[in-house]
Amino acid sequence: MSAQIRYAYRKGHTWLFRRNYPSDVALVLGSAALKQSLKTGSASTAKQRAAEVNARFEVLVAQVREGAEVVLSDVSAWVDTPETALDHLRATLEPSEVVPYQRPVMPKKTLIGDLGRVYLCRRARELRPGGFKSVRYSVGLFLSKYEEQAVCSLSRVEGREFLGLIAQLSPVLGRPKATQGLTLEQSVRVSSYGSPRIAARTQKRIWSQVNHYLDWLVYEGHLEANPFRTVAFEQKVRPKPYAVPTDDEVVRMLATDDDVLRPVLLACLLSGMRAGEAAGLLREELVTKGNLGTFVHVRPNDLRLLKTDAAERLVPVHPVLEELFQGLPSEGPLFPDLSVNQITKGFAALRASLGLERPGLVFHSTRKWFVTQCERTGVPEHWTASLVGHKSARSENGLTYGIYSAGISDEQKRGIIDQIRLPVAVS
Repeated sequence: MSAQIRYAYRKGHTWLFRRNYPSDVALVLGSAALKQSLKTGSASTAKQRAAEVNARFEVLVAQVREGAEVVLSDVSAWVDTPETALDHLRATLEPSEVVPYQRPVMPKKTLIGDLGRVYLCRRARELRPGGFKSVRYSVGLFLSKYEEQAVCSLSRVEGREFLGLIAQLSPVLGRPKATQGLTLEQSVRVSSYGSPRIAARTQKRIWSQVNHYLDWLVYEGHLEANPFRTVAFEQKVRPKPYAVPTDDEVVRMLATDDDVLRPVLLACLLSGMRAGEAAGLLREELVTKGNLGTFVHVRPNDLRLLKTDAAERLVPVHPVLEELFQGLPSEGPLFPDLSVNQITKGFAALRASLGLERPGLVFHSTRKWFVTQCERTGVPEHWTASLVGHKSARSENGLTYGIYSAGISDEQKRGIIDQIRLPVAVS
């Protein structure tokens, strides 16, 4: 049951305030009610903000009536020139510091495109470049079709239409330079020339990111509710798991003469780090723990953010990596010439040169290889989770377990890492 807040109601995910003015006050203000978004989905926050708005409402009503008493004292003015008297009454409210009076004007037509550009600027400040690129593409497709339309005119009709259009898009869009920067309608036209369609997972991502933009419009008070939330995404999204490299594939990949890619490839195979975590690895994050050897403190820094809170962790450095790290820079980034983009593209080129075009075999597969090696040596799942930065899945009530468990010790972590063996040909 939803909370009850006086003069406030919930539309979609956002609380709104509305309180009707008394008829005499409404005549002066030229408005029937005080309406505004409380800009929150929390009932407790909405209750507090509604009380603040309600207090300002009471002060405004008192000010209007106090001003009316002064103006009405000159009865002849109301009899002879009622419009002038009313203007004079309204003018007395304009200097008010509580709720400044604004003359009623025709509502301005707010375009989807104008607010969309504001939203994208805001998201650019909040997201990392890779994440923002995806949001910019999805919302950009939507704006290219509906940017000249008023926000208040959006309905389920546009939602069904947009969902139908993105289902016709080709996965090769953006790769040829000629297909970059196309509008939604142009993209659909190019995609109609016999190419395959984007996967349901990609369609759902575009759909979700556009819905996030519309939810933001509701939060900011431009919409009362997101009309697209009632449009069902009916396609079934099937998981697309990463492939685990075989021993032969690991041998062949590590036999590369690429002195830039090979070290980071080896580091991820023997630590389970993500590409971004390895690319942002600093010499200062290598810490020595006595006879337990060196550990990597994976944490946020100037070069990288972490995917989740659980991703911050201490991982023992494998003996093979101890020797590798000695030949890397003595300060700053260990892999200064590599970014995530360069790592993934370099791996794709390496895979193609070796003829390893197996579906699902990507750089992230190195992480899956590490997890698989832990599993095959009998390491409990929640122990492996602490090494690779996953939330523990030991019990159904993960929250309770996380509160009462301090996690595995450094000695246990060292024992796990030391069990990991590269294929014999590489060793």
